[in-house]
Amino acid sequence: MRTLVDIGDLEVKALDRLAQREKMSRAALIRKAIDDFLARNSAASEVEAFGLWGDRKIDGLAYQDDIRGEW
Repeated sequence: MRTLVDIGDLEVKALDRLAQREKMSRAALIRKAIDDFLARNSAASEVEAFGLWGDRKIDGLAYQDDIRGEW
């Protein structure tokens, strides 16, 4: 899929230098950067949610019933 993104001249020049050094196209470099960004951010949310109730001493269903009892 193609997309249009506005990137400043300084960033384009820096990307071109990096692409040349890495022997990749600018597009391949940007795709890799996006992949790295997505992998880093999706992993962080999984780690934050994993074991969310692990340190609690109350059963999740019991907690839910207790909270709903306040309504």
